[in-house]
Amino acid sequence: MKKPQLSNQEILDKEFKTTIRGYNQDEVDEFLDIVIQDYDYYEKEVKRLNEELERLKNATASGSNTTYASNQSRTQVNADVLQRLSNLEKAVFGRKRTE
Repeated sequence: MKKPQLSNQEILDKEFKTTIRGYNQDEVDEFLDIVIQDYDYYEKEVKRLNEELERLKNATASGSNTTYASNQSRTQVNADVLQRLSNLEKAVFGRKRTE
């Protein structure tokens, strides 16, 4: 992404030469005030969005580690339950076959 060429202060400080048939200086100043306000708004919005992006990246990175640990724990519990079921089946069905 291209970096801005002008800062808010550079826009504010810009002086235009006047000529006999030049622009109305008050209109130019009013317009530049609006440009500065918009520029400031977009600069803050870009900063806010970059901070949000970093926050989400960090949350995703830490969340994936938590999810992995949680999935490992759940897999272990599932394996334990299956082992108990298997032992129970052997105990129940193993006895019936021998009876």
